[in-house]
Amino acid sequence: MADSTLNLPFDAEAMLEGLRPWVECESPTFDAAAVGRMMDLAGRDLALAGARVERIPGRMGFGDCIRARFPHPAGETAPGILVMAHLDTVHPIGTLAKLPWRRDGGTCYGPGIFDMKGGTFLALEAMRQVLRAGLATPLPVTFLLTSDEEVGSPSTRDLIEAEARRARYVLVPEPARPDGGVVTGRYAIARFNLRTTGRPSHAGITLGEGRSAIREMCRQVLAIEAMTSEDCTFSAGVIHGGQWVNCVATHCDAEVLSMAKRQEDLDAGVARMLALQSSAPDVTLAVSRGVTRPVWEADAGTKALYEVANGLAGKLGFAIPPQSSGGGSDGNFTGAMGIPTLDGLGVAGAMAHTLQEHIAVGSLVPRARLFAGLLATLS
Repeated sequence: MADSTLNLPFDAEAMLEGLRPWVECESPTFDAAAVGRMMDLAGRDLALAGARVERIPGRMGFGDCIRARFPHPAGETAPGILVMAHLDTVHPIGTLAKLPWRRDGGTCYGPGIFDMKGGTFLALEAMRQVLRAGLATPLPVTFLLTSDEEVGSPSTRDLIEAEARRARYVLVPEPARPDGGVVTGRYAIARFNLRTTGRPSHAGITLGEGRSAIREMCRQVLAIEAMTSEDCTFSAGVIHGGQWVNCVATHCDAEVLSMAKRQEDLDAGVARMLALQSSAPDVTLAVSRGVTRPVWEADAGTKALYEVANGLAGKLGFAIPPQSSGGGSDGNFTGAMGIPTLDGLGVAGAMAHTLQEHIAVGSLVPRARLFAGLLATLS
């Protein structure tokens, strides 16, 4: 790392001031207009930092994406560094009323602040400080901000992979691990959509003539989650069924997530899911496979990238132990492609996806310095 990056004038209070509008711009994945408003904010900040910003239209009902390229003597499209992040969150509109922006000493709360607006803003601030100091990055830098990561990136995987093919390195400012570590691999993930179809009847007059789709789905969920082992996990996260309480439910829909450390274990889990059958007469079960994230295991390129980052962190006085993570990210795609990828470079914090989501304010400056060091060092 150029010694000058050790002393870049990062300021946690200034970073919080810039981050607050991002956090207070609610951007749940399924609200394309809300995500678009968040892209407006980020696009303006990137443009002010000196990037050439492109708006990429969304598809499949999801929001737009942003690609921002910073000027470079080698040309913006020469192989360089791809900063890969998302601006959608799991928090629905109105969450700010329950989880407002709040500073409590060294902790700052807000929807999406940890996963992953804090890390994305940190990466932008790192680039901004490098440029303000007049430092040249050895490689061109591109930011790609996507709109549907929280649901598996069904509409953006092709965009992510196309951009990654042009990159020499991928840096992902997803949240830091609980011990401050970074991510050099992620588990394989598969999603499934289930539907049970029963037979309707009047729940008060002819209850016995009906066949409840909800009851069968409940049986299936218990059986599916019981398949969880150390090799492969299964969990149901969404269920919708019925329409009228005085009717035996005709349909019930559910979404299931499966995760495994090894691709072969996930493949076996997929086979088990697709082989499921209804346990009740006169009730049918249909299972279809949804979006999938491939397993990402650290190869020589990712390990070498980690060693660069680890050396920088050591100079800054903190540790970033490498680890494989059970939570998926868009790093699954780029890492599985063989592009050297380092994930978990974002801010420290906890309680992602909950009404206690927060970041550790004290982590903003050191981790921004690490990110700036990578931008100024990788070649």
